[in-house]
Amino acid sequence: MRLLTAAVGLTLASSLAVSIFAAELGNRGAIVAHEWGTFTSVAGPDGNPVEWTTLGGPPDLPCFVQRGPVYKSEFSSLVRMETPVLYFYSSRPAELSVQVNSLPLGNMTEWYPKATDSGKSLRWDSIKLDPAGHPDLPVSKGQSRYFAARNTDSTLLNVNGQWEKMLFYRGVGSFAIPLRPKFTADGKIEVRNVSQDGIPLAIFFENRSGKLGYHIESDLRGSATIDSPELTGNIAGVRAVIVKALIERGGLYPKEAQAMMDTWQDSWFEKGTRIIYVLPQRPVDALLPLTITPAPAELTRAFVGRIEILSPATKNEIETASAAGDVDTLKKYGRFLSAFARQMPGLSESPAYRRFEQVTANLSSVSCVP
Repeated sequence: MRLLTAAVGLTLASSLAVSIFAAELGNRGAIVAHEWGTFTSVAGPDGNPVEWTTLGGPPDLPCFVQRGPVYKSEFSSLVRMETPVLYFYSSRPAELSVQVNSLPLGNMTEWYPKATDSGKSLRWDSIKLDPAGHPDLPVSKGQSRYFAARNTDSTLLNVNGQWEKMLFYRGVGSFAIPLRPKFTADGKIEVRNVSQDGIPLAIFFENRSGKLGYHIESDLRGSATIDSPELTGNIAGVRAVIVKALIERGGLYPKEAQAMMDTWQDSWFEKGTRIIYVLPQRPVDALLPLTITPAPAELTRAFVGRIEILSPATKNEIETASAAGDVDTLKKYGRFLSAFARQMPGLSESPAYRRFEQVTANLSSVSCVP
């Protein structure tokens, strides 16, 4: 309760500070740009990232989102960049352009509003910021995680008649992520930071059949060995920790941090074992170069990494489900199960796993939410 109370107090204080700061910039006609997004990967037994079906799984984006030529459920790479959104804040009408280059050895896969896609970059020209606009924003009939990102105070923008409160894009790539998590022989987890940058926040998170626990490491450099957490935690507690880090360490406004959490809560805290970590901005800028013209008075980029891990408990559950023909349990591991199967000899030949592949192929054949 103390953690949640502190987080609420921080949010209120930060909201006031944001309002004062934004007003000062607005009086000068300045533009503020804030971005958040995620990098998702799967760890192998040695902690190094392994290939997985980065474009697999059921659709979660509305059909008005643009799609590039690389969109196949069987496509494999090391990293899925999910839902970066770029917000702008301006008290006056303004016009700007944005270019973002694709991940190393990767491609852009989805975006909105319409952009120029070169295969290796996206470019939005003539973005018109309109703080007084009141357009009807595009919607879908079905549920999509896309819409939670709109719940901020960002300025409305118009790109060739397409209105939105943010620029949205996704991509896939194969590059070195900073953390290498692996289980030790005695059941602990060793997390190595192989980058030159300290990791502001890393959380070892487990959810076993609805019971969850987590362990927090701050300013991680070198390596840390962590005991498996007791499964006595709750989602509200870990939410508060991440939101606080996104505001204090990531530089996001409170509503932006909350929008990010609302977008990804169902995925970050689902069944399984993972590392959730906050990236410093320097490696984000290096991996995903962003150019905004004219340059904003402030640019903040807060990205969260997620690494799925095959824990001993998860391995045991998958083996038991496979032997029993329990496809429903296998489905709970979704798009990550194929990567786990490559770490479990013989699993891919079981009838239950083959049935799982058929079911997920049918889900992936639908590309968007109408």
